Amino acid sequence: MLKITKVKPNSIGAELGLEVGDCITAFDGYPCEDELDYLYYSSKEEFTLTVKDQKTGAEVEIEIEKDEDEELGLEFEKDARIRTCQNRCVFCFVDQMPKGMRESLYVKDDDYGMSFTCGNFVTLTNLSDEGLERIIRLHLSPLYISVHTMNETLRCELLRNRFAGKITRQIAALAAAGIEMHCQAVIVPNKNDGEEFVETARKLFAYYPFVRDLACVPTGITKYREGLCYIPDVDGEYSEKFLDLADKLNEEFGVNFLLPADEYFVKAGRAFKNAAFYGDFQQIENGIGMTALFLSQVNAALKHIRENGEGRYALKTKKRALIVCGVSAEKINRDVAKSAEEAIGNLQVSVLAVKNNFFGETVTCTGLLTGKDMLAAIEKYLQTNACDEVILAGNTMREFEEVFLCGTTLQELETALEKYGVAVKINRDGGEGLVEILAKDKE
Repeated sequence: MLKITKVKPNSIGAELGLEVGDCITAFDGYPCEDELDYLYYSSKEEFTLTVKDQKTGAEVEIEIEKDEDEELGLEFEKDARIRTCQNRCVFCFVDQMPKGMRESLYVKDDDYGMSFTCGNFVTLTNLSDEGLERIIRLHLSPLYISVHTMNETLRCELLRNRFAGKITRQIAALAAAGIEMHCQAVIVPNKNDGEEFVETARKLFAYYPFVRDLACVPTGITKYREGLCYIPDVDGEYSEKFLDLADKLNEEFGVNFLLPADEYFVKAGRAFKNAAFYGDFQQIENGIGMTALFLSQVNAALKHIRENGEGRYALKTKKRALIVCGVSAEKINRDVAKSAEEAIGNLQVSVLAVKNNFFGETVTCTGLLTGKDMLAAIEKYLQTNACDEVILAGNTMREFEEVFLCGTTLQELETALEKYGVAVKINRDGGEGLVEILAKDKE
């Protein structure tokens, strides 16, 4: 049920006499659960709308006829409820976080609505037959699905949920309905790798192009695994073999169906795939192709600088910049720093790779660095090195907020660095944004 909070003037809703406080209870006779129903039906030309009058409590069914692009002009009371995870996955990252952090960080969502609207991954283990029918009826496409394995028995074991074996039937039903799916497999060594992974890849590819791709992600392991089952970390040799297997299967499939996480390339010491390998980067939020996209953006921005005349982008006075990143991104950023210095005059760029003391040194990506760890490392660096600007990655902070994972605010970090006379720059625009910051005169 959706409770109306606003009716836009001169809209269809206003013409129908709908008022604030009225509730939409059904579309075409189907119970209205949330705004997904509204989004779907408001894009149709004909449907029935069942409304409960706030004053009388009576329900009225209204026939709607409109142009496809016409909106009803309604806004609704926000529903904070989400479908939560009912699994106890052996590799769950939330279970490996320290106590005492914000409550929101411990919420495990497994909501197909958020998968459709936000790209969140869901396991579908909490999905009823009615829920599956609703996804198909509303054509919620694309969806992002954590498959992990197509071996139903093994999936129940890894997710520690007896309903996890439904995945084969669910994937088949969604594909038959034309729902596009982007899948992922968190790889647990000696469990769902090797021949098990080969079988999973082949079974999922049988549904191509509705199953568009399968991201292959190593298990994230923090230092907070006390009481949890042992999962070995992967090394360079393991990563090389896994990348070779993925290449072999992609050659068999004839398309770039398997998308290994950037971390495998880092640990194997292997060159990254080019940007074209990742298509339209549908799995970028999963750490898939992030480095390739970053490098392509950097190279394009630096090429533009070079082609616009030598010296044109030279800084007025010498600037010393410091790029702060995770350990796994150190080499890439050092290569970028060298290229930037060559293309931009009067620029010196250093790179500070920060070890993750908060989660443990096995966590090496930039996005999981905390404000406390970065501040400590920057202050130590500045005690012996001069610097004008410190550049931090925007993905180290909460979306739309200037707060780091550990609760430290950007303002607190900036205040602590004031005594060193350095400016703090936040890069939220990838490779292009980094070059733009580097090419701008210091303030």
